[in-house]
Amino acid sequence: MVIDRHDDVIHTHTALAAHHPPSGRITLHPGPGTTSETGLAHDLLAALEKPPLLPGRFPGGRQPAWEAATAWITALPVTRLIVLRAHRLTARRAMRLLQLRTLTGIHLILVCHRPHLPTALHQALQAADHIITTDFQTARRHYYGATAPVPLPADQPGRPSSRWLTLPALDRLVSYDSPSPCAAPCTPPPIVWRHRPPPTPLTLYAAQQVAHRLHGVTAHPRLAATVAAALITGASLQQLATARPRDYDDAAATLALHDRARYTDGCAAYPVPPWAGVFLRAAACFARLVSGEDHELFATPGGRALLLRVAETARLRPSQPPVARRQGPAGRVEWDWRERQEANRYEAMLAVRTRHSRR
Repeated sequence: MVIDRHDDVIHTHTALAAHHPPSGRITLHPGPGTTSETGLAHDLLAALEKPPLLPGRFPGGRQPAWEAATAWITALPVTRLIVLRAHRLTARRAMRLLQLRTLTGIHLILVCHRPHLPTALHQALQAADHIITTDFQTARRHYYGATAPVPLPADQPGRPSSRWLTLPALDRLVSYDSPSPCAAPCTPPPIVWRHRPPPTPLTLYAAQQVAHRLHGVTAHPRLAATVAAALITGASLQQLATARPRDYDDAAATLALHDRARYTDGCAAYPVPPWAGVFLRAAACFARLVSGEDHELFATPGGRALLLRVAETARLRPSQPPVARRQGPAGRVEWDWRERQEANRYEAMLAVRTRHSRR
């Protein structure tokens, strides 16, 4: 807890300058004009450099914004959260931040720009371990921790690109296979690609681009993780929907997908590269907070439209047909082109067999 007795601009400037998510530091400057808990969660998502609103419909009309923020802080290498204007926090907002600290272990620094703690903040801190400082140099050490300000790496992607990334691993995302989750505990073996080719691993540059774009286009952990999982498994949305939070093993860096009827390659564990692990960790944490261990880890087929919108906003698409073979208007992504190709080949094969059988 930092007491800025005279509301000195140097405290605010130093705290804002400390904001650097790649170094694990987030500075939250709550927006004026609202005292709602959800509004503070939206501010926190914005500080995490994500869109503040979660797309989709939610039970009771309440966006799980706090759950999303908690999930991202758990998954990302964020270790410090500095909250300016803490003297304006209501008791409920302060308790939300303290609960966030308990759930994530983040180092929480509240900056009160008044000589004394207001009653609401004082009461909220009664049950929390904390220290109070009025010294600027001590406060600065709390803002930065053990790390000094560092510039962005030279290879860090800049603003999201408007150029499309065509990723063949997304070709089967809208496939209508029908796997179902295993009812009994299932520990599948590593994937053996028998009936379909493995997705080509992303290059370092492509992985950086995909991760950067997904982080920037949605705050919804499930939607971002579903796109990431499709890229590392080549699986359809139906098969991705068989995964539960327990199917992601963070220590082993594997993701289990289920397919009891062996529509594809059966139940199998897929390796998870580090860039995708961030999204899967966030999705697993989010799922546990929102719905529990027995519900879907990823987006469900009912959320397909939202999922494809996220992918297209990130400028990620599957293989596309040549211009002469397009069925939709120019510029529209054709998600089912590969599926149509396979269906046409299958129909042609059946036609040949039928002709031979009549001879």
